[in-house]
Amino acid sequence: MTPTPPLPALIVTRDERLLDELLRLAAAAGAVPEVASDAGGSLRSWRVAPLVLVGTDLAPDLVRLGPPPRAGVHLVGWAGIADEAFRHAVALGAEQVSELPGSDAWLLELLAESVDGPTAPALTVGVLGGSGGAGATTFACALGLVAAASGPACLLDTDPCGPGVDRVLGFDRLDGARWEALEQTTGRVGARSLRETLPRRHGLGVLTWAAGPRSAPQPFAVREALAAAGRGHPTVVVDLARSGPVTEDAVGRLGHVLVVVRPTLPGLAAASRQVATLRDSTSVGLVVRGDRVDDRAVSRVVRAPVIATMPDQRGLDEAIDLGRGPLWTRRSMLSRTATSVLRDLRTA
Repeated sequence: MTPTPPLPALIVTRDERLLDELLRLAAAAGAVPEVASDAGGSLRSWRVAPLVLVGTDLAPDLVRLGPPPRAGVHLVGWAGIADEAFRHAVALGAEQVSELPGSDAWLLELLAESVDGPTAPALTVGVLGGSGGAGATTFACALGLVAAASGPACLLDTDPCGPGVDRVLGFDRLDGARWEALEQTTGRVGARSLRETLPRRHGLGVLTWAAGPRSAPQPFAVREALAAAGRGHPTVVVDLARSGPVTEDAVGRLGHVLVVVRPTLPGLAAASRQVATLRDSTSVGLVVRGDRVDDRAVSRVVRAPVIATMPDQRGLDEAIDLGRGPLWTRRSMLSRTATSVLRDLRTA
């Protein structure tokens, strides 16, 4: 069956200069929008258009008509927008007020996403260590690689004290955007822009730091990156720090959080305290690294379900040191465990 093409975006303005600019951006994005030159004419498609761009010239007329509230409405005008336009934006429930030409790249991204049509919600998985040295970053990288084998995937590194997902994967010499660049942007991060600018290999894009000193990314930057990654990738994996404001904010936005646990007395005690900080935020599962593990005993102590166990893998550290990454063979225990975990999370 041929998929139904997405409905066109809606532009509401009679300002010819503004309309010309928005149509130019639409053409660059591959979009053919519907145009309404009066407020009344926009109501026909108001509810169903994936994106509505309202010119500041017609915003007062629309406010008087009182169209039903909806997502995806943006007010657009030329630089020097009057304060009154922001009151109109609030009345219309607009998500943003954008000035041209300064916001043209961002509007281009919005229009491009409207062409792609609605996407299914991404599988979002956070991974953190129940204790130091549990191997959370390695497992996060394994999940990303396995996910990328069946479609685009994104791996966000939010742990400034970790080894770095790019180093574990052998991606550290790839060109692309890092956290430092993302934190300089303002406004909404576009899915296509993020997908195209990240260091990427074999379908897996990674967002981490450039070489040198690093500090935790700003929570707003992580929120924007997570949202954009979810719009542009079926699977998003986040390597989380064990504590801090970024982790506290991110776990509530993730569908699942996996805690990698060492089944030792100190490891289980630390994991129990770690899980206690997460229990009210999201769905938590344990990945236990070790041989001869009693899943029920671990689950009872840590107070979270064990979803996978795996023994330590010989040669793993050497493979990572050589730049081969954690999954140099798909038959490895790490690869099989990551595959099984992703399958279970997708059907949960």
